[in-house]
Amino acid sequence: MKPIPIALRQIDYVIATADTGSTAAAARLLSVSQPSVSLAITKVEAHLGRALFARAAGQGVVPTAFGRQKLGEFRQLRARAEQTLMGGDQKSAVMDLGVFSTLGPRYAPSLVRGFEQAYPGARVRLHEGDIETLARWLDGGQIDVALTYDFALPSTWEVIPLADVRPYGLVWSGHPLDGRASVGLAALLQDPLVLMNLPHSRGYFLTLAQMNGVTPRIAYETGSVEMLRSMVANRMGVGLLATDIPHGTAYDGGGVTRLQLTGNLASHRIALVRSKALQTGALSEAFCNHAASAFAGEGVRP
Repeated sequence: MKPIPIALRQIDYVIATADTGSTAAAARLLSVSQPSVSLAITKVEAHLGRALFARAAGQGVVPTAFGRQKLGEFRQLRARAEQTLMGGDQKSAVMDLGVFSTLGPRYAPSLVRGFEQAYPGARVRLHEGDIETLARWLDGGQIDVALTYDFALPSTWEVIPLADVRPYGLVWSGHPLDGRASVGLAALLQDPLVLMNLPHSRGYFLTLAQMNGVTPRIAYETGSVEMLRSMVANRMGVGLLATDIPHGTAYDGGGVTRLQLTGNLASHRIALVRSKALQTGALSEAFCNHAASAFAGEGVRP
């Protein structure tokens, strides 16, 4: 039997360097010397034959494209080794779930609660971020699965569709359109728009307007669904949203009214995504199945 050329401790040094951004910070985190970390990385890179990190004087290190791929594999390898050495204690089973920030509050808590009830030995850690952050975490193995919108996702990801949701308009209570069963986008955008400015969301809503022959006047921009709702409630503009919020009261107690939009509008698709490059664990597979069942049944209302 050939000996394994890389030790788990060296893998720990590589992961810590990626997480902290420098060998010095990794050394402090692991209570070892910086030369020990640097030497471990050099040995791993020599064995693999390619650089894991790009180095810039005074700016720390960042993983290369090859490094991001290997980091995902290293994290999985370390997790499997830890589970094996725990003697099969399933109480330690953990899955890391990334959630797109606008979707998280609406869907993640109920999914996690239901899953942990169905699998008492499992625990789910939540990580919130925008699309770019989730992509970095997913490819780097920091999360196992991501709950997000299907915004032209890369072919390197496996996409598990959960539900299609139609965008809707939002006006303050007492707005001239309040009480309408439905309204066209052009009529809604006679008023200035409070726009979601998260990556991809911003472009999606502006594209909807342009496809309906409207160039909206943007009053304000925000990355928070509840900030948008409160701004609309305070008559600072009308809103466009896709995330389903069932109640008509904003954080500050102001009232908002949801309006169905007419016309041919592209839907948002809610999906779970996984990296095809990384091995799927049994726990993440079970979570994906649970989420699909919850959306298909009565567990989640999209």
